[in-house]
Amino acid sequence: MDIKEGSKAPDFILIGSDRKQHKLSDYIGKKVILYFYPKDNTPGCSKEATCFVDGIENFNNLNAIILGVSRDTLDSHDKFIKKLNIPYILLSDDNEHVCNLYDVLKEKTLFGKKKIGIERSTFIIDETGNIKKIYRKVKVDGHIEDILKNI
Repeated sequence: MDIKEGSKAPDFILIGSDRKQHKLSDYIGKKVILYFYPKDNTPGCSKEATCFVDGIENFNNLNAIILGVSRDTLDSHDKFIKKLNIPYILLSDDNEHVCNLYDVLKEKTLFGKKKIGIERSTFIIDETGNIKKIYRKVKVDGHIEDILKNI
């Protein structure tokens, strides 16, 4: 499936940190900030999550919800949420189905070893379920501000 701006966002169902199923299409009528991040409790991912936490009121005022997705377990998400006081849902994509739908799994090199990991990516999905904006290879600094401008 080709993911591009203006196309219908691929629907999915994942279990969230609240232990409930979250289906993307259930959020029709709201803007969705769907962000994929590599790993709970790592410096870059903690910084990104904190930026979303700090901006939560702005997103709420714009009728937008935030959904974070990684391959981590729900138990890992619980620790991450507790540590950073994250007020939004984190989704566990431990079988990589949604990561593959959104084409965020990329080859990375870490300490000289190649492995497949999540490329930090954000998708702004409008109230009708279409992808309004795609950010790939996200740099955390200034990212939230850019999303708020493009929402």
